[in-house]
Amino acid sequence: MKTHLLALPLLALLSCTGTPSQTAVSHFDWTEPADPQGENPEAWTGIETPVVSFGSTDLRYPRTTPYEDAITNEATLTGWRGEKVSAQAVVSAPAAVDGLTCTASDFRAADGAKLAGITRVRFVKYVVSDRFLPDQACGARPANNPAHLEADLLDEAASFDMPARSTRPLWITVDIPRDAAPGHYTSQIDVKGKGVDETLTLHLNVTERTLPAPSEWAYHLDLWQHPAAVARVEGVPVWSDEHFERMRPTMQQLADAGQKVITATLNKEPWNNQCYDAYADMIVWTRLADGTWEYDFTVFDRWVEFMLELGIGKYINCYSMLPWNNMLHYKDAVTGEFVDVKADPGTPAFREMWSPFLPAFADHLRRKGWLGITNIAMDERSPEVMAEATALLKEVAPELGIALADNHKIFKQYPYIKDMCASIFGPIEQADIAQRRSEGLTTTFYVCCSSGFPNTYTSSAPAEATYLSWYAAAEDYDGFLRWAYNSWVEDPIRDSRFRTWAAGDTYLVYPEGRSSIRFERLVEGIQDWEKIRLLKTESSGDEAKLQTLHNLLEPFRSSVAFDGWEQTLRNARATLNTL
Repeated sequence: MKTHLLALPLLALLSCTGTPSQTAVSHFDWTEPADPQGENPEAWTGIETPVVSFGSTDLRYPRTTPYEDAITNEATLTGWRGEKVSAQAVVSAPAAVDGLTCTASDFRAADGAKLAGITRVRFVKYVVSDRFLPDQACGARPANNPAHLEADLLDEAASFDMPARSTRPLWITVDIPRDAAPGHYTSQIDVKGKGVDETLTLHLNVTERTLPAPSEWAYHLDLWQHPAAVARVEGVPVWSDEHFERMRPTMQQLADAGQKVITATLNKEPWNNQCYDAYADMIVWTRLADGTWEYDFTVFDRWVEFMLELGIGKYINCYSMLPWNNMLHYKDAVTGEFVDVKADPGTPAFREMWSPFLPAFADHLRRKGWLGITNIAMDERSPEVMAEATALLKEVAPELGIALADNHKIFKQYPYIKDMCASIFGPIEQADIAQRRSEGLTTTFYVCCSSGFPNTYTSSAPAEATYLSWYAAAEDYDGFLRWAYNSWVEDPIRDSRFRTWAAGDTYLVYPEGRSSIRFERLVEGIQDWEKIRLLKTESSGDEAKLQTLHNLLEPFRSSVAFDGWEQTLRNARATLNTL
């Protein structure tokens, strides 16, 4: 187990902002990995002075390559009140820069109005990655996919020591208050360190529009959580008090993105242990000496209550009646040992295991007040086994909802499924989405290891994460699902690769509530989707305005990268702020 605990006293880390944030104590050594491709000293030949400039949030700047784009010390952001907007600055230096810091001043308007403490600047750090290879998309990590560094992790350190001949991006986030007066504001961002003393000017245009709080967003975000990964990486006992406290920053970050779904498990390893960490039991099944059953829901209840307190809880999606290997287990009350059971759908074992559990689970949920928001969730199961599971559910626990991530294009067979998510390769027609919405049902889409574009791999273009929600808006989906929010690999701080799939497929954020470029850009897209929804609602009956929105969205119906897609997205996002 690699937790990389510090042998020295724990470091007090601050986000680099205009006003210091609450001190956060880190349990990790955040040292970056060496570049698998080696250093690149020849690229720095002839470069004698450091560069500090605004860059683009659409780019991941290589660590060993000098910054070569146009140098600019001014940038402009535009956003609604209540929106988070981002910029990226870059420091590139031939000599070491010890003690690199940044300080963002309050935003001020010409009339003296002030927006204080709304800027957060984080150092972008590098992790080992590989690339998506279409012919080996969901298989084992191929030997012909060389490792390299990608800029992704957003670190909260108050200062950073830059080595010689290196580039260091800074991710700047501005959280526009909902009560901000519309207008133009300006902030100074001072970047200082040994041999560096530069000031950047960041302009902020605040529109008259207001974005609701994330808890009020309609966007159905479903990023699957993995509690056991937090316990392993942070070196604490699973389901202990300390475990729940260590999960708080990571899960609060998810709630702040508008997450709607609590990921829960019903029994043993719903995905046949495809992750680095096994899923720890949330419900313990015990078979008594007389053959009857008892179910201990203690952990399940605590997990759900924990997530509800954070503001997540439109649905509780429970995996799964159809685990990928059809294996279940229970505790034998006589021996005290766990017994594994192969319970293939349609066999007596399947009915014997699930028939008593489902009504007992429904009764427990009813007592807790959660029955109406709980779904029995299935992931990429065939029509045949889905038929067995849904038939048994209707028979013994018809009050329970159903959720399905569907890669078999079978959604029409189950028009009653409460939470239906289609693969991006099997889109649901907009007329069917509208019909489901009229019945109070949720319809989303997902991407995974088989999809090259758009996606959220460590090596994906940052704008792809934003594109996902523009695709959702263009196809009229209610939101987006990604199978792994924090299914961390062995050493997620330094190496985002796993034994299978493209690097970064298994997680979007880093331990201790550290965000990523991917996650920040994903939230940007969600905010855009919300803007589009509000504008559509307000334009109801106005065909001209609706046509304007339709034309704006039309290019993003493509699930294939097209020439100039990044510029098209930049233009569309800018236009959205003028509507």
